[in-house]
Amino acid sequence: MIDPVTEARGWIGTPYRHQASAKGAGCDCLGLIRGVWRARYGAEPETPPGYTPDWSEPGREERLLAACLRHLRPVGEAAPGDVLLFRMRPRSVAKHLGIRAEGAGGPTFIHAYGGEGVVESPLSAAWAAKIAARFRFP
Repeated sequence: MIDPVTEARGWIGTPYRHQASAKGAGCDCLGLIRGVWRARYGAEPETPPGYTPDWSEPGREERLLAACLRHLRPVGEAAPGDVLLFRMRPRSVAKHLGIRAEGAGGPTFIHAYGGEGVVESPLSAAWAAKIAARFRFP
């Protein structure tokens, strides 16, 4: 089975494109997770509905968390290859995803970030404080 970290690293450099999920052409953070899922399992378990960059924040709907709970297994501590779900601000809806990895300097995560595309970033204390949930691919 395909390793999520190896697959996600293959997406590094893909430009950021809202709602896209095409390796090398464009993706957002959900699109990266969708691409890793397809590499591991083939077809996606569901087609995500259209979504805005605010991820239903005004209505306080935890749409991304609910989708993760439908298709991934919650875990306490994240290991390389696990999916991290972030709240970008305290008390806001969870709306950012990444794949936990490991680099020479310690924990990292691979994610698609507006203005940056797919990158591997250090899992700094500031990022770790934003983690809302951790999941493992089934």
